[in-house]
Amino acid sequence: MRIAFKMKLHEGYEKEYIERHNPIWKELEELLYKQGVLTYSIFHDEETNILFGYAEIEDLKKWEAVADSAICREWWDYMAPLMEVNDDKSPVSKDLTEVFHIEH
Repeated sequence: MRIAFKMKLHEGYEKEYIERHNPIWKELEELLYKQGVLTYSIFHDEETNILFGYAEIEDLKKWEAVADSAICREWWDYMAPLMEVNDDKSPVSKDLTEVFHIEH
C-alpha cells in the first residue's frame, strides 16, 4: 500500500530538519520496519516549505499504531520546534490522494 501526506516546516529550519533525520534514531527506524514500513521518504519543497511524505506500508493499522509508541512521541517532541504541530506535538499532516501511478 502506498500513502502520501504533507506537513509544513517552519521557515529557517530546513537544515536542522535534514540534520535531525540523517540519521534518524535507530530505535524509531527499527519500529517503523517492525510495523511494516517497506520504504519511507520525505521531500522538501523549498518554495513553500511543505514537506511531502511518501511511504510504502504493509498495513494502515500497523502504520497508525506507530503514533502510540513512546519512541514516536519522543521524536515528535524533538521535532516540534521545527514544524507545525498539533496540541499533542504530532505533526500537522494532511493525507494526499493518489491520482496516478505507473510501475514497471
